Order: sequence, then C-alpha cells, then structure tokens
Amino acid sequence: MDINKISDIANGMREDIVEMCYRLGNNAAHLGGCMSLVELLAVLYYGHLRFDINDLKSEFRDRVIMSKGQGSIAMYSAMHRVGIIKNLSEVGSLLGERNIYYKQTVRNINYGIEFSSGSLGQGLAYAVGIAWALKKKNNNTSKVYIVLGDGECDEGSVWEAASLAGHLKLDNIVVLVDRNNLQIDGFTCTINRMNMMEERWSAFGFNAVTIDGHNISEIDRALSFTSHGKPYAVIADTIKGKGISFAENEAEWHQNVLTDELYKKAMLEIRGNNYDAL
Repeated sequence: MDINKISDIANGMREDIVEMCYRLGNNAAHLGGCMSLVELLAVLYYGHLRFDINDLKSEFRDRVIMSKGQGSIAMYSAMHRVGIIKNLSEVGSLLGERNIYYKQTVRNINYGIEFSSGSLGQGLAYAVGIAWALKKKNNNTSKVYIVLGDGECDEGSVWEAASLAGHLKLDNIVVLVDRNNLQIDGFTCTINRMNMMEERWSAFGFNAVTIDGHNISEIDRALSFTSHGKPYAVIADTIKGKGISFAENEAEWHQNVLTDELYKKAMLEIRGNNYDAL
C-alpha cells in the first residue's frame, strides 16, 4: 500500500466533494458525512476493491453498497479517482431526471452503482441477499462491502440483517461503520446511545475491529483481514466534516448549503496557499 499515493487521493477527494456539494447550490448537500468517509473509501477503492474497469457488470466484481446514502458524493469521488467515472463533469448537477449520478445513489451497475440509497437501514439486508446469492453460485472470490453510518445503526432493520448474516456465516460481507458520532438531529450518544459497537457486532456473529477511520495504515490492515466463517465489521472512528474547520463535529453540516464564501474557505483549507480565490 502506497500511503503517500492514498493520501494524495484523499486530498483530491476532499476537493471533489466540495466542488460537487457547491454545484448543488441552494439544494443542501451532505458535506459532513462525506468528509468523514474519505480515507475509508480511498483505501477501499484504490487498495482493495476488485473490479474490471472495462466490465463493471462482471459476476466476479466486488460490490459496494452505500447504505449511508448521504455518503454518495464521497463514493462518486472515489470512483472518479480510480477511473470508473472518467470526468466529474459526467456527474453533472446531481439532480434532474436524466442524471446517472444523483445526490443519493440510484442503482445502475453499468456505471458502478449497486444500490439505490435514501431510506436508511436498508443496505445491509440488500447486501445479505447479494452475499447469499454469491455463495449459492459458488462465487468464493467476490466480497460485498457495505457502508453504514453510526446514526443509521439506530434502525432495527440493521440488526435483523446482521443477525441473519451471522447465522448464515456470510464471510463475504464486510461492514464499514462510519462512526462520526453525529446524525441529522445531533450527537448519537444523546439521541440513542449506541456504545459497545464492536461488542454488538460480535454478538451477532461477526468478527469485529475498531480503528481510526482517518489512519490509512490502520484502514489498510483492517481491510486486509480475512474473516473465515464469519462476516466482518470494521468500526471506523471518524470526524464529521473532517478537513474543513467550520464543518468538523457540527451537526448542521449533516446537510447544509455551501455559499460562495464558505466554498472558498473550504478550498483554501484543503489546498492551502495553492488556492487562488475565485
């Protein structure tokens, strides 16, 4: 794993995300929850995800399920940085009838999108179905990666699906929990305290580990682990809005509007003195 290369990709992703969020104009963007995902998705897409860029529908591809739909823009950036999306101009305005890439994902496997997001708590059940089908087809190489938010784990459907995944011993499932400690209404600990997250996943039959979700080496080690006979959960401790001072650990940036001034401030912080203000 080339840590410097991944770090460069992560920095580029933060620029991409700000650009796409700014492009939404007065339609509030999910800036905070995208920024917390950057390193996780950079390491996953660049270092671990198996796919054929010339055949995104290959039966033997790995699947990424963005159950945390508010992280979709971060996923588009990761896809762009590894060449699945050739140019971010393809993404357009993220809104509109003819778009492929929306503010939240709409399934289109021709373009590398496996899942329609929006309603939280649905993705793990979908992933369990895919993982079980792959087992039935004797596909023992493909993995199903599912991205959850820690606030999303309030949903009972998450734990119903986790129970089934553990019961079926679906060791081709890798759950990535973005634990940034915030959700739309505030801090997760005050809304529904979800402590002992690693122990919870273990109780449902998963191998589970907790890592620093912004440490590239830790992420790489976690994703290199082979979970024989059990599904696998990676609980990644992250910072909502990571990299942008006015958005870090601020619930209001779960979904908010990037004004011209805030756009310039965000780019200045990401690029440093190399940024020429518009």
